[in-house]
Amino acid sequence: MKRLGVDPAAGVLDPKENALIAVSCDAFAYGQEDTNNDRVTIEWTNTPDGAAKQFRREWFQGDGMVRRKNLPIEYNP
Repeated sequence: MKRLGVDPAAGVLDPKENALIAVSCDAFAYGQEDTNNDRVTIEWTNTPDGAAKQFRREWFQGDGMVRRKNLPIEYNP
């Protein structure tokens, strides 16, 4: 069940640029559902040389290095 949302879901940053990301959660019956594996995963890769500043899913499907950071969610019932 997908209960977490992230806005924006994807984007492109210049070097040293940062972004504020909003994470939202749909209402659910806490304690009645398994939340042990809930997490937000951030994936990033370097863009190809000369690429426009527009997100492309293909960048993650080639042979370049894709980095990943899992952020576990801790709920406050």
